[in-house]
Amino acid sequence: MIKQYKLAEIAVQDILNRDIREEKDVEAVVDEIIGRVRAEGDKALLEYEARFDKAQLESLQVSEAEIAAAMDSLDAEFIATLEQARDNISRFHSQQVPKNFVLTQEGGIVLGQKYTAVERAGLYVPGGTASYPSSVLMNAVPARLAGVKEIVMTTPPNAEGQVAAPILAAAKVAGVNRIFKVGGAQAIAALAYGTESVPKVDKIVGPGNIFVATAKRKVFGLVDIDMIAGPSEILVLADDTCNPAYVAADMLSQAEHDKLATAVLITTSQQLADAVSMELERQLALLPREEIARCSIETNGKIILAESMEKAVAAANIIAPEHLEVCVDEPFALLDAIQNAGSIFLGKN
Repeated sequence: MIKQYKLAEIAVQDILNRDIREEKDVEAVVDEIIGRVRAEGDKALLEYEARFDKAQLESLQVSEAEIAAAMDSLDAEFIATLEQARDNISRFHSQQVPKNFVLTQEGGIVLGQKYTAVERAGLYVPGGTASYPSSVLMNAVPARLAGVKEIVMTTPPNAEGQVAAPILAAAKVAGVNRIFKVGGAQAIAALAYGTESVPKVDKIVGPGNIFVATAKRKVFGLVDIDMIAGPSEILVLADDTCNPAYVAADMLSQAEHDKLATAVLITTSQQLADAVSMELERQLALLPREEIARCSIETNGKIILAESMEKAVAAANIIAPEHLEVCVDEPFALLDAIQNAGSIFLGKN
């Protein structure tokens, strides 16, 4: 069962699970993996895939035949959905492409700024307990728009040595050039240093677990990275007009990612708080990933009662969540008051 609090009774800055202390055991494991991949290349990658993903691989690279088979195995509607998502992502990120400029001054002085895309980008896509074709699209499409010449993707295979068909289809639709069956810290090391099969890249992007995040931190400087991402988190601001089933579903959409993920509701309504709590229990029982989501909700989940929406927004600004949902009748009225958030979702749907 999710815990309930009053806003005045809880330290707002401690609401999310963001323990940044070094995990010594993780550090040691990652150091060993990076060292072995750097020294032994493909040999180390194949051994780690057998050890961690239980996959006995003859080749690390996904073949064109495997990609074609994945495309053939999926229905046309799913492929069309991927293509629509790609186009939507492209339309948004095309507005972010930076512009070159030149300034001239007296005396023949010329100043300017020129943007040049990296030659090769490495995209890490999580696998294992779940597959995320969305991660492929959201990272590969901006790289293509930026003008990156080659996109290399790594993702862990299953025990049969296969990559999930939706992942391969998303890579095909997004224009990924090469795909390798490598996961975890060993994939990050391979992208950073290069092996006989996996080419060295200029920048590594994409989410992953604590081993992936630690490896990205350790190779930063040799290559560029996007960020050090922690466990997923969502904060929902909601009033008494919301549908509790929708609020609960949105909280679980992040809770199911990881046992360390955090889902928080801040509301002005005790009635909604109680209804969402019941909905969480109902929907948890229906989830294929119930064990992970339940651990996240019971360990890190919170429902917080605020005296007013103004105080709820102030708390959200202190928390600065990765995903912020503003589920009220007039969400745009609150938008300017929101200072700190990753992605902001406005409205009740």
